[in-house]
Amino acid sequence: MNKVIVTANAEGTVVSLSKNNPEYGYVRVEQVRGVVDDRGWVSKKTLSALMYGKSEDLRSLGYFKGQALSGKIVIKESLEPFNTENPEKDYKIAGKSGIICCQDGQPIYRKCFYTTNEAESDELKPHNNTETIREAMLTADETVSGFNL
Repeated sequence: MNKVIVTANAEGTVVSLSKNNPEYGYVRVEQVRGVVDDRGWVSKKTLSALMYGKSEDLRSLGYFKGQALSGKIVIKESLEPFNTENPEKDYKIAGKSGIICCQDGQPIYRKCFYTTNEAESDELKPHNNTETIREAMLTADETVSGFNL
């Protein structure tokens, strides 16, 4: 498994400050790894996660762009929103269709987390609105290709 790598923001800094309270911030990390979807299809993906903390603490830990960290990024999916103030932010979207993946009509929420616990694993929720997603994908293909499939 590839290492987790610290990234920099658009300004080139590693610690990004909260817009609401600069006393707090986050560091963004990435990892490239194989991801298995709920149909058993494996693909290479770049996952990213945010490590939150007090800005002073994050700076004092000396993170730098390109730094390799031990640990991994895991995917967590849930039928409960991770952020109740802005639940739409974490919707699981089916590819480029724009369709929210659902389980029995309930939206699935998806978020990535950095962990140093090697025993931690992905927690995926299978969706069952496949027909709606398939129809949206076909419609998108028709629009792109300019003729009916």
